[in-house]
Amino acid sequence: MTEFSILDLVSVAEGRTIADALGEAASLAREAEALGYKRYWVAEHHLMPGIGGAAVSVVLSHIGNATSTIRIGSGGIMLPNHSPLTIAEQFGTLDALFPGRIDLGLGRAPGADMRVARALRRDLNQAAHEFPQDVVELRAHFTGEPELGLEAVPGRGAKPEMWILGSSLFGAQLAAALGMPYAFASHFAPDALDPALEIYRRNFKPSSTLAQPHVMVAFNSFAAETEAEATYLASSMEQAFVALRTGTPGKLRPPVECYRANLPPPAQSALNHVLQASAIGTVDQVREKLSAFIERTDADEVIIAGAMFDPEARKRSIALTMEAAVAL
Repeated sequence: MTEFSILDLVSVAEGRTIADALGEAASLAREAEALGYKRYWVAEHHLMPGIGGAAVSVVLSHIGNATSTIRIGSGGIMLPNHSPLTIAEQFGTLDALFPGRIDLGLGRAPGADMRVARALRRDLNQAAHEFPQDVVELRAHFTGEPELGLEAVPGRGAKPEMWILGSSLFGAQLAAALGMPYAFASHFAPDALDPALEIYRRNFKPSSTLAQPHVMVAFNSFAAETEAEATYLASSMEQAFVALRTGTPGKLRPPVECYRANLPPPAQSALNHVLQASAIGTVDQVREKLSAFIERTDADEVIIAGAMFDPEARKRSIALTMEAAVAL
């Protein structure tokens, strides 16, 4: 049976603050927990005015205190931005605070540009090249391998569920080689989805923590009582995609009537392409799209994305999406 989770960018909307976004994230996490979602993940981004989740471990502590049972984690931590020891300490602390609830999704992309690399004092090109070794080292900090010559405190003995995230074939190959669960970012980078899943499953090597391949795929869902309302609500996220790709990112904007229809044809085509793994509409329409996507991917889990300007509308959307999901 497919399980469902929530991916949150901790969106900062126009006219609202980071504090508002963090409060809305905690409220959304409580709603997701009550609805039966399995996980609530936060992604690392830097220098993005409309995203408030840069300090992922701090945000997760906030979310953990607002909830009691839902798993919480990173979707993901961009490991080239950090030393393995730093992440072992941070997620070892989270595991101590919220035992049995912590996920650690790891990505190779920096989630930033060279300005951030300089500010973080990191050589991102070299760090990306060393990503596989850093994943192994991070895992060794948790298991306390003696060859490290040091003990992460907190960290050693912690048991976060570690994932490899990706939007290309590289992450699929690494997750398979290390025997780790794999999550694909199909909600914004759908092109390599099918070959990545095929490579991961074909090459998977069982590990001490995972006997069989385990796949999560990301899917945008904008659900409402009517298709027209869902289309209207989705326009905030559509504006964010267009702004990002034209080099003008900002805070999440209010929805706009007929937004996509009024775009120039190239922008419409770009949106149609990037949002392939999406459903916009009523419960029945979301169910149909979700069903087809799960049949296509044979995913063990689906993580639901889809920022909305109105936090109450997003709560309603994840409720309707779960209604669609349980009927599959």
